Amino acid sequence: MTSLATGRWAVREARAAIAASLGHPAGPIPSPPPEAEELRGVFVTLVRYPSRDLRGCIGYPFPVLPLSEALRRAAVASAEEDPRFPQLRPEELERIAIEVSILTPPERIDASDPATRLASVEVGRDGLIVRRGGASGLLLPQVAVEQGWQAAEFLDATCEKAGLAVGAWRQPSTVVERFEADVFAETEPGGSVVAAHRSPSGRSSR
Repeated sequence: MTSLATGRWAVREARAAIAASLGHPAGPIPSPPPEAEELRGVFVTLVRYPSRDLRGCIGYPFPVLPLSEALRRAAVASAEEDPRFPQLRPEELERIAIEVSILTPPERIDASDPATRLASVEVGRDGLIVRRGGASGLLLPQVAVEQGWQAAEFLDATCEKAGLAVGAWRQPSTVVERFEADVFAETEPGGSVVAAHRSPSGRSSR
């Protein structure tokens, strides 16, 4: 499980990276923890304050970069490159709260029958990746909780995110992977950082 100290550093680092890309002062950042150089998957989510409407979300599902580097890249990309939104304007930053999700490595659900796949997904614990051909979609674990979905709805929504038909997860040719995440979020733009979602299994994000 990722410590709160690491989560606080991660959120401050993400805000500093976005601020620098927009020409704002970076502000104080806690010293990097040892985990900063470990390979981790990470997502940075921007939400409008106080509505909490999504404003951008980009990340790395697989542990291919050190956390510090993946975090900075994902933060800037969430502000500038999310195709669902226009690039973040400098004056918006003070109205944006930041969330950072630190992921466990995704693991494939090795089951071809739909019933076993469905039983392997635990809402509140798992995030999902659905892949088939060149299509891929990912939803973080907190999304299912926020939407009040059951496991089948969560799987269907992840298929839609990939641009696949609802129910595509039932087909053996579709790859379904799950992961867990510890999520840390600002209570308000630039405010205190809290643990917004913790992996219920207690499994390490390393």
